[in-house]
Amino acid sequence: MASAVVNQSEAAAVRAPSKPVKTYSKENEQLVKQSWEILKKDAQRNGINFFRKVFEIAPGAKAMYSFLRDSTIPFEENPKVKNHARYVFMMTGDAAVQLGEKGAYQVLESKLQKLAATHVNAGVTDDQFEIVKEAILYAIEMGVPDLWSPELKSAWGDAYDMLAEQVKAEMHAQRSAATS
Repeated sequence: MASAVVNQSEAAAVRAPSKPVKTYSKENEQLVKQSWEILKKDAQRNGINFFRKVFEIAPGAKAMYSFLRDSTIPFEENPKVKNHARYVFMMTGDAAVQLGEKGAYQVLESKLQKLAATHVNAGVTDDQFEIVKEAILYAIEMGVPDLWSPELKSAWGDAYDMLAEQVKAEMHAQRSAATS
């Protein structure tokens, strides 16, 4: 989720997570910010690495993306893949930085609802978030190999877990609303 600039009229539409998954220390914040300054400079390549890893772990995930189903364009040359990879990577990184700056992800409710609805419609399950976590950590490791450490892995892992919990909570709410 990209960090959202919220004005007074939008303040009521901002949703913060109901409970933090983990604490996010100043050390984690600094590690994420430092690495993000480097990672965002090549978000497209890092995003491609992320999706490559997702599809390596779960080849069937390609079917979730309409722009990949019948494409004859090689994965890394597909302009839709490039755009989506950059968008997802930037959104995730911006959200991780926002966590440190604001102490929580603050996302416009409409953005969170749209993101959750996209995942619900694609049939994403809670356990698939672990695949995404593994892939995002891989992409970060490939993007900043000189900075990669157990501490950096933990900082990004904690940030991702907090983001994933917020998205999953909204997905569960939407599924519950659809069945009631």
